[in-house]
Amino acid sequence: MKRLLRFILRKPVLWLTGKFSSAPVKEKVLDSLTELYAEITDEGKKGECISVLLNEMRIIIFSDQHKGARNGSDDFAAAEKNYIAALKYYNDEQFFFISLGDCEELWENNIFSVMKHNKKVFDKEKLFIQRKSFCKIFGNHDLLWDNDPLASVYLKKMYKEAVKIYGGIVLKIQLNETSLDIFCTHGHQGDAQSDGNAFSKFFVSSIWGPLQNFLAINPNTPSANDNIKTLHNLFMYEWSAAQQNTILITGHTHQPVFNSLTHLERLYQQLEEANANNDTETVAKIEAEIPRRRREYDFVNASFRNMKPSYFNSGCCCFEDGTITGIELADGCIRLIKWNYQNKKPTRTVLEENTLEELIGKLK
Repeated sequence: MKRLLRFILRKPVLWLTGKFSSAPVKEKVLDSLTELYAEITDEGKKGECISVLLNEMRIIIFSDQHKGARNGSDDFAAAEKNYIAALKYYNDEQFFFISLGDCEELWENNIFSVMKHNKKVFDKEKLFIQRKSFCKIFGNHDLLWDNDPLASVYLKKMYKEAVKIYGGIVLKIQLNETSLDIFCTHGHQGDAQSDGNAFSKFFVSSIWGPLQNFLAINPNTPSANDNIKTLHNLFMYEWSAAQQNTILITGHTHQPVFNSLTHLERLYQQLEEANANNDTETVAKIEAEIPRRRREYDFVNASFRNMKPSYFNSGCCCFEDGTITGIELADGCIRLIKWNYQNKKPTRTVLEENTLEELIGKLK
């Protein structure tokens, strides 16, 4: 019966998937981000504004864990040890934890299966909740947290206490006489499949996603398609660049972005600097790395030399080799970090770093 249903339904569902794909529309992305930002800063409806002292700020942002059921399609399984080690480190160091959406993979799994197979992970996250240092934001793959009437019940079962769910959060930081807003949201805003009205959100999370999984269809999502990644990152950058004294931090595309540049774009920037300084050793290293990075992601924005450093992306916690990436805000700095296995041991590495004072000077 299952095979027969797949045979009958697969073709029409593939047609619908193509017709109503998740490719972003620029105007919808910009309008949705503007609306959410206003709803947080002006009305407090979809999230909170939190004032943060620069010298006391210690925040870690991870997104796109996609915690699953430890089966063959669980993208988080390889990263679990890195993630648990990272959470232990950040809890010991008294960081505030922002979990930036797609934390649980609820298109491919039901919530009960995810809860059953991620008890150790939820126990580590629970430590931040106990310190009142946790913020959970929903994404498109865990829309259930925003629209299921029993969401609060599931959350209490997972964490043993009530947890609020947000569309985003705005960190307000005072820098001398200038204030800086750091707007954190998942980044699926403007995606017609996942950012529509209440019914469309319910349909995608409760019917459409599970149906695609049943039919073994890999939907054309940003995490799987480089062209859509490019569009999402570009539109989110354009929104952030149009704001005053504001930076945007998202996830969703699974692609780390720092100072509005992807890793490949930063390599080209570093290559130009090394050539200008006649640093032949550095030039050789970068030229050797560029072909490897191009295989991962072969797009370079023509304006990469002049982009405003207003957009950041935390990447994801489900890379195939178990690596996870995130954004740290600490010691007056913003950092792109990764945790990966070195000699089979989870290890933290700082990939990029800027002081926020230097950053805000470039936002003007």
